[in-house]
Amino acid sequence: MPGITLSQIRERLYSAVVCDALDQLGLKNQSPRVSIRPVTVTGVLVGRCKTTLWEDIDYEDPRPYELELKAVDTCRPDDVLIAAAAGSVRSGLWGELLSTAARKSGCVGAIIDGAVRDLVKMSAMSFPVFARGTSPYDSRDRNRVIDIDVRAEIDGVCFSPGDLVIADVDGIVVIPQAVEAEAIQTAWDKVHAENTVRDAIAGGMTATDAFKKYGVL
Repeated sequence: MPGITLSQIRERLYSAVVCDALDQLGLKNQSPRVSIRPVTVTGVLVGRCKTTLWEDIDYEDPRPYELELKAVDTCRPDDVLIAAAAGSVRSGLWGELLSTAARKSGCVGAIIDGAVRDLVKMSAMSFPVFARGTSPYDSRDRNRVIDIDVRAEIDGVCFSPGDLVIADVDGIVVIPQAVEAEAIQTAWDKVHAENTVRDAIAGGMTATDAFKKYGVL
């Protein structure tokens, strides 16, 4: 991704404009349609997918937390922990202690397709977490990680290890590595074009005329 850094992406881009860029590239299923919302802090979360697969269980786990702890301990700088749990709300899959451990390893946030807990404490530490909802229950003997660093799906959208993910209040979008450079450049160009259109409309041009002239909406 020559010329555009993760810091610049965090400052200038957002989920909607990245979805528009992926649409232009013919990739129209890169954002889960289920409601996974920011639950701790607002702003844009940008990083690389660190994937975990979860399952519901109803028995005593002989090795509780084993793979989820391995996942957080092996996070690298700018990783975003992805928990593909099929929307499970049996327990709070993610909380304060996992956030603390993940951040220590360089993780910049978590996207949980399920429930989380410890919202007050995670909010106080300004750790970005997206989730379906909340649950006070511990995950032990209710949910467990069955694999890490593998292809994962949320609502039919594929998240592969190392893919770039961008999340904010509008939603979550994942960019496959094969098209990352082109998608980011396309989104970057559209942001600047939108600024031009905004200025033109503010200066008196109608929205119809602005679209005819610039082709941007």
